[in-house]
Amino acid sequence: MSNPKFDICARLVDVVDRKIFPAKVTVRDGVIANIEPIDEAEVVNYILPGFVDAHIHIESSMLLPSRFASAAVLHGTVATVSDPHEIANVCGIDGVEFMLRDAARSPFKFHFGAPACVPATVFETAGSELDVNAVVKLLQDDRIGYLSEMMDFPGVLAGHHVVTKKLAAAFRTGKPVDGHAPGLRGDAARKYFASGISTDHECVSLEEALDRISLGVKIAIREGSAARNFDALEPLIDMYPDRCMFCSDDKHPDELLLGHINQLAARAIAKGRGLMNVLRACSYNIVKHYGLNVGLLQPGDPADFAIVSDLLEFKVLETFIDGKPVARNGQSLLDEPETGTINHFHAKPIAVADLSVKAASGQIRIIEAFDGQLFTASGAGDARIENGYAITDPDRDLLKLIVLNRYQRAPPAVAFVTGFGMTRGAIASTVAHDSHNIVAVGVSDAELCSAINAVIEIAGGLSVAAGRQVEVLPLPIAGLMATDNCEVVGSRYSLLDQRAKQLGCIMRAPYMTLSFMALLVIPALKLSDKGLFDVDKFEFTDLFLNK
Repeated sequence: MSNPKFDICARLVDVVDRKIFPAKVTVRDGVIANIEPIDEAEVVNYILPGFVDAHIHIESSMLLPSRFASAAVLHGTVATVSDPHEIANVCGIDGVEFMLRDAARSPFKFHFGAPACVPATVFETAGSELDVNAVVKLLQDDRIGYLSEMMDFPGVLAGHHVVTKKLAAAFRTGKPVDGHAPGLRGDAARKYFASGISTDHECVSLEEALDRISLGVKIAIREGSAARNFDALEPLIDMYPDRCMFCSDDKHPDELLLGHINQLAARAIAKGRGLMNVLRACSYNIVKHYGLNVGLLQPGDPADFAIVSDLLEFKVLETFIDGKPVARNGQSLLDEPETGTINHFHAKPIAVADLSVKAASGQIRIIEAFDGQLFTASGAGDARIENGYAITDPDRDLLKLIVLNRYQRAPPAVAFVTGFGMTRGAIASTVAHDSHNIVAVGVSDAELCSAINAVIEIAGGLSVAAGRQVEVLPLPIAGLMATDNCEVVGSRYSLLDQRAKQLGCIMRAPYMTLSFMALLVIPALKLSDKGLFDVDKFEFTDLFLNK
């Protein structure tokens, strides 16, 4: 694929010593063998360390790790810090092993963690559980580099023995622990991070992030397909340059086609942030925090780098991993080998009558969803009642939200949501964080039923229903990932995304936002397959008020 020894002449961006100079970089056997300053007239382009995503769930790209790699290298990304808890919630430790095996097919540097909270809570039905022994086993595996996001902040604060054992296992192996503490402040935040948890990617405001930094925490500035916190947090890049990292968390395939961490670097530069501070947030800070085997363009480092035409837009011309070219002129040079599948799916088709809600009063609790946020608000309002049943009211943007257990036969859980803006039709998905039951939102019970049954028929995927017309994107791997490449999956996903918006949906990423309506560890009101859940009180609550 490449010669064992070769030279590249370019302006070298040295993020370690914070300088830029024209240089001849000699690569030998996959390692930076020598760096020699040269005359500036001999160079045009720039060479810089490859980009790294500080926190991402590969499954949310709907791509296998090997297919994700082929797309990411086009944008200069050479490594990710990846939490496989999505597939773990579906298939347990076998799912994690599946991800590790597929990732090993690619030279891309995936840095997987041991999922800390599978399932995320006991108030939902997951496909599997990773108990203390499973987490300890994973942490002892050299392919696992850290304990991934500790979502059970009540367990940390209470000193629950299961949580304590998981944290202790990570510390014994010298592996860092990622945080997940949305909205936690004051003494609770101090106690949570004093446990040894060292990062957080859930900050949505500068004030919250500064509070975390005062506790010694490193902030992963998140800009994904659903949660978009870059604009609120980007001042941190110059305020605390050694405390910032860039991450996606969840990145859908249509957006991955367009760019990755390179886009955040360009946006930060456009905001006037210091070049070296920006690029350290893209590579250096992440490599050092997690101890990644990823090069930083220093003699003796693995030859992991990108050639870019400029330091404003970061247009990537070539990407190298361990000295081998993996992308050139917008084309991936990586192989995409065939792979097997893994799944856990036992849901059966439902009937329209299964979605009916008998009115217990005239007032209901309403989930208020917001574009670009994982948070919801807990609202209340008048139900629209016909013939004794509460129904949707699209004129008020009051739609039905459904979560259906995909692992065993059970009646669907039904609630009402506002914020999606749909005036007709329904969408459904088996990507529903974190347990990945079936989640759907829609205007009519008939269309909801059609959308839900469509994903049941294919044992996992996305669907959109409008009248009698139904379209799907199959996700045969755990109901989370497709087997095709990013271009194919991204194109099909874009089509469903457009269809959802043609139904009136006002969300920038309808399916991504929908997938978080069942995430019980993000406030304030969510829906699990077992019922409506008050996250602030951490308990189930009634749909109807004043019964």
